[in-house]
Amino acid sequence: MLQKFDERNRSLIVNVGGVLSHRDEARVSPFDSAVQGGDAVWEGLRLYDGRIFRLHDHLARLRSSARALAFREIPSDEEIIREIRRTLEANEMRDGVHIRLTLTRGEKITSGMDPRLNRSGPTLIVLAEHKPPVYDQEGGLTLVTSSVRRFPPDCLDPKIHHANLIQSILAKIEANEAGADDALMLDPRGFVAETNATHVFLVEAGKVLTPHTHACPEGVTRAAVLEICDANGIEREVRDLSTTEVYRADEMFCTGTMGELAAVTTVDGRRIGDGRIGPVTRRLGELYRECTAREGDLPGA
Repeated sequence: MLQKFDERNRSLIVNVGGVLSHRDEARVSPFDSAVQGGDAVWEGLRLYDGRIFRLHDHLARLRSSARALAFREIPSDEEIIREIRRTLEANEMRDGVHIRLTLTRGEKITSGMDPRLNRSGPTLIVLAEHKPPVYDQEGGLTLVTSSVRRFPPDCLDPKIHHANLIQSILAKIEANEAGADDALMLDPRGFVAETNATHVFLVEAGKVLTPHTHACPEGVTRAAVLEICDANGIEREVRDLSTTEVYRADEMFCTGTMGELAAVTTVDGRRIGDGRIGPVTRRLGELYRECTAREGDLPGA
């Protein structure tokens, strides 16, 4: 599914290292660690009516990832929020906005892998775009199982929300070539991990199921859905799931900040349930929208 381009985004003001500039004039140094080796962490945020949903949960994950990568300096939440606010104000944005935060290890004094070459502190990039949920909320996604496996913790711990997304990109290429919207990715044992971009949920006899996060990030939207289940008496379970369980599920949906909740109706050419958005998926989607309408942090607060 190719995202549509919003013409309003042609004139975006982006924030790189505290410098606000037109998208065509924004510059990242070729010595920056993100360019040199994908050495950066990132978060996706969504703005609803002036509030960012679960802002502090995202900032906590950003900080956790940066600490795991041994960043010597990490901006405070207050500093990051100030730059988010400056960026939103420069673009006069209030709703229907996706924000991508990237925190790199910063610029190196010369090319090289060694983090000791980084002596100028981290680089914070704030990119805010006019962008509604990227998936069709009334249709259904098609997935194809990728040959690319997610790393286990002893190879590259997925709890580090790092910016090296080659695994996901390779899986997405396979999905594109197969004519699917996204790729379903398995862990090294053959159990479901996530898609190339989102977390995965199944519904079986009214019960909501989702995989462990052994081989995928600890998702903020995923956690919100589990909390919504608990608060509304919807039975749910976190456990290993095989592709057989995917194929025979009554319903399937995926979750993420950029796409919110989106139904999956076909996997590997096989119809999920009756091939339409199921009642549990619809209910959770409505409950999630209610949640985003009443919760959120003001960037200026």
